Amino acid sequence: MDEFEAVEARHVAEDELRDRLDLGSLPQHIAIIMDGNGRWAAQRGLPRIAGHKEGLRALQDVLDIGYELNIPYLTIYAFSQENWNRPASEIRLLMGLLEQYLTKERQRFHDRQVRFLPIGRLEQLPSSVHTLVSEVAEETRHYTTRTLAVALSYGGRAEIIDAVQQLALEVQMGSLSPNQIDEARFEQHLTTWGLPDPDLLIRTSGETRLSNFLPWQIAYTELYFTRTLWPDFRRCETLLALLDYQKRERRFGRVTQTVPS
Repeated sequence: MDEFEAVEARHVAEDELRDRLDLGSLPQHIAIIMDGNGRWAAQRGLPRIAGHKEGLRALQDVLDIGYELNIPYLTIYAFSQENWNRPASEIRLLMGLLEQYLTKERQRFHDRQVRFLPIGRLEQLPSSVHTLVSEVAEETRHYTTRTLAVALSYGGRAEIIDAVQQLALEVQMGSLSPNQIDEARFEQHLTTWGLPDPDLLIRTSGETRLSNFLPWQIAYTELYFTRTLWPDFRRCETLLALLDYQKRERRFGRVTQTVPS
């Protein structure tokens, strides 16, 4: 099969998968752990940065189909707190890719009316990256149709600690009493405040752990694990994840009602 035939086959497969989707029961919020860039590059004898670049192309595919299906919230795990332990040279390359991506996509966010929402300890980012991230977030904050939340220097435990410290400070200052603290009040101090909890979490590369990603928010999220490496996770793979999600019965801790025979 030549390249043209391969592309044509994927288009046919995508059309067939889309025909099977129930557009009335799509998730409203998808969270993604984009894993496997390094392994993808290693399998091809390429430097790790090649995997990260191909991963950005995969991200664009996934975002495109999410927007086409009118899925309003997407959250991606772009750079974790633990990623700071990687070699300095790789971190510099990743930060450079982030700057390139935001510079390139900045106008497209406006064209598609996408709110760009960075979450995490953003103050830890290099100053030029922090400035760009803040600018794009500020100039898109009024969009309400679509939100792309990007976790940068993010750690779920760190987010919870930060929220607890803010609540403790309010109690200390006398503006809040301990018995006023409930889930709703706590969530107001999370970086994801205002977003619905994810309905579906996708993790690529065959790993079946959450890696400190949104531990509070995914209490009732449906989890989808695939062996596909992130750079190979494209439009058809996204549709397969959505079809799998639509097979699930979401009970949120409730018992399914059965009709007596």
